[in-house]
Amino acid sequence: MSGGTENKETAAKHSVVIEDRSRIKINCVDDVESFNEEKAVVYTSMGVMVITGYNFKVSRLNVDDGRLEIEGEIDKLEYTEAPDSRDGGGGFFGRLFR
Repeated sequence: MSGGTENKETAAKHSVVIEDRSRIKINCVDDVESFNEEKAVVYTSMGVMVITGYNFKVSRLNVDDGRLEIEGEIDKLEYTEAPDSRDGGGGFFGRLFR
């Protein structure tokens, strides 16, 4: 029975994959606070992530499984807050898809 628990733990690990600085794939996304062509602010299980660049567009967003993919030129990625420091305000896409 512990095999199922291990699979859930593995599936819940936060990861970020950047391909050729033109696509970023993020999992364990809780919400998207803001998004425009030059900046995305994303709540993840590991804290608030800020992605900057230009010509951004969302190629995939699945709030049910916590996956987000953004296409565009990626210049910078940083975490600005520690995990669980969010006050539960709900972000842009969270409000949009309610």
